[in-house]
Amino acid sequence: MPRLFVGTKKGLFTLERSGSGWGVTRATFLGDPVPMVLPERNGETVHAALNHGHFGSKLQVSRDGGATFEESAVPVYPEKPEGFVDQCPMRKTDRPWSLELVWALEQGTPDQEGRLWCGTIPGGLFRSDDSGATWTLQRTLWDQPERTSNWMGGGYDNPGVHSVVVAPRDGRHVMAAVSCGGVWRTRDDGETWEQTALGMRSDYAPDEAAAFDPESQDPHRVVACPADPDRLWCQHHNGIFRSVDGAASWQEIEGVKPSAFGFAVAVHPTDPDLAWFVPAIKDEHRIPVDGAVVVNRTKDGGQTFETLRDGLPQEHAYDLVYRHALDVDATGDVLAIGSTTGNLWVSEDGGDHWETVSTSLPPVQCVRFGP
Repeated sequence: MPRLFVGTKKGLFTLERSGSGWGVTRATFLGDPVPMVLPERNGETVHAALNHGHFGSKLQVSRDGGATFEESAVPVYPEKPEGFVDQCPMRKTDRPWSLELVWALEQGTPDQEGRLWCGTIPGGLFRSDDSGATWTLQRTLWDQPERTSNWMGGGYDNPGVHSVVVAPRDGRHVMAAVSCGGVWRTRDDGETWEQTALGMRSDYAPDEAAAFDPESQDPHRVVACPADPDRLWCQHHNGIFRSVDGAASWQEIEGVKPSAFGFAVAVHPTDPDLAWFVPAIKDEHRIPVDGAVVVNRTKDGGQTFETLRDGLPQEHAYDLVYRHALDVDATGDVLAIGSTTGNLWVSEDGGDHWETVSTSLPPVQCVRFGP
């Protein structure tokens, strides 16, 4: 049974399963916000991002499975050139060239020893080739003219890279999803990038032409099936989208009940047609529909959906699930959900039934299974 790492607004919690069920076995960084954690596939290395607010974002690394941590290097932005104009196109406010939040951490392929990717706010994607000892800003993406002319913040004031998808059989092929700035793809290890949000639709745009502009899209989360990485799912700000051609095009999945809005999506590791979502009411409210926490599951590529409720609170529940707070393990059977009210649920049968693991954690920002 895998370990589960839960990053919260007041610490990092490690959970394991015993005969009596899932339970917390370790609490680290108590009192500190942990927006992202990455357990590497070797089972020993664990990276944790800490957000100290006024004192900045930090990274910590463990070489013993999370028993002990030490501070590691953080991505550093270059100085903004004097006179360079970099403003939010909507707010007309200057955007910083400094690290505000580590929003994504992903590992390269097994043949890329030491390769890590880090997505950040205010919109920079960084790469490390030495296990996080140093980081390099991907200037080929940062210097795209669309970043300064079109990218803008969604839930945050500034744009951010929150999803990094590394093709399992070719580590040079990487996708980065930006809120709000669409989905970008490189096939040559970051030498060049192209926009790949064609087919996505933003219903907050002023007209139809703007609604389908790839640069204006707000993909909340993008994931790919590890066994078939050309099959991708996106939980978008105003709907669910699917790609079957490596993000060359996207198709909207319509008619999803009780809602197509949400932040999180997970896909089965070997079945690209099997995916899970956690719906909510969008924009002003951002709570579960009718005060009931549910999970939507499709087994046929979005043609039909099941609404899963067994073991989840069905009245007076106002939990929101952030984009990184839903995960599925390597078997595809075990799932975990963490909420903004500190609830944590685990399913060991693909979502059919859920077990309440905790109702008293701090607000959950991310959950990730590790070996």
